[in-house]
This record gives sequence, C-alpha cells and structure tokens, in this order.
Amino acid sequence: MTVIGYIRVSTDKQDLQKQEYLLLKHAQQNNLQITEFINVEISSTKGSKERRIDELLDRLHAGDTLLIAELSRLSRNMFEVITIINQLSENGVEIIFVRQPELSTTSAHRKLLLAIYSYFAEAEREFISVRTKQGLEAARASGKKLGRPKGSRSKNRVLDPFREQIAEYLQLGISLNKVREIINRQVEHPLSYPTYRYFVLQDTELRESWQRTS
Repeated sequence: MTVIGYIRVSTDKQDLQKQEYLLLKHAQQNNLQITEFINVEISSTKGSKERRIDELLDRLHAGDTLLIAELSRLSRNMFEVITIINQLSENGVEIIFVRQPELSTTSAHRKLLLAIYSYFAEAEREFISVRTKQGLEAARASGKKLGRPKGSRSKNRVLDPFREQIAEYLQLGISLNKVREIINRQVEHPLSYPTYRYFVLQDTELRESWQRTS
C-alpha cells in the first residue's frame, strides 16, 4: 500500500513544515507509514499539472491512501476538489483530511459522503454543459473555427469520435479534468485521466489548447 502525503503552500515555508509535522503525527498515531511526501510551493490558482495533482491521479491506485492537511490544499475551486475526490475514490483510493476528519473518505459516513460529493459534481457538470453549449454557440456565431482541421489524420481510437468535442472544450478554456468528466458520460466504459492526457498529447492542436488552460 502506498501512502502519499500531499502538502501545498503558497510561499510560507513555515506552514509547509507545520503540515508535514501534522501528517507525520497523524500517521504515527494511526500506524500508517508514509511512503513519500509531495511538497508543492505554488498558488492554488495554478493548473493541476503545476500543482502535481495529475501526478497524484497517476500514481495512486486501489488500496492506496492520500494524506492531506485539509480539503483546500487540493484546490480553491470546489468543483475541482470534488472531481479529484470522486476520481480517487472511484479508483479505490482512500483520502484522509487530517484537520477535517469528517470529510475523509475513511469516516463512518463514507457512503453518504461520497454520495454527496457525487451529487454536487453532477450538478456542476450540468452547469458546465449548459455554459459550454452557450459558449460554442457564441463562438460559432462570431465566426470562430472550431474542431478538427481539414486533412488531419484519423485513427481508430476510443476518443476519436469525441475529438472535435474535446477540441472545442479545450479551446473554451475548460480543464482536461472537466472535459474527462463530460465525455465519460457519453462513452460505454469511463476512461481514466491518463488516457485522456495521452490522447491530447498525441495531437498537436489539442496539446496546444490544453497547455493554454493548464
């Protein structure tokens, strides 16, 4: 079992030390062995790649544990926080918020808590869907060209039918994590974040659009 302690601060190194001490103390009291720390000194307004959230999603698997001081360390964006929690939980990862144990997915109310997280995520996805459609209509009305360029190569991949849709979302500034949430509702079997990232990185236009939103 891998136990990762995730610490994010803006500039205050003293707070970084406080968080590390807090996580170590909790681990000791609960017989947990922290495999490693991921320390990030960066603003919460930065992209998920810069905050190393993508790395967490890649490295944590079923049976692993994420140890973190509090919910806001993941992000100041509530929808992004819920998306991260849901994705990790779906992958079998337990999340412990040391300062907010009632929000941890290891609590006695785990099922209820995850249901609440899922509810808010679904509600926000509906808002995103509406805003996206409005944005696409506005972009087309203004004459903006969206989607796959003519003559581009087509490959038989699961996400190929959604390539134009993904391109439009990324061009509108929607994060890849949110794009994944939207597209996964349309595929037979939900795909992992690394699958979406690989798909985007292999496409020059998608990669450039994604980098502008990260």
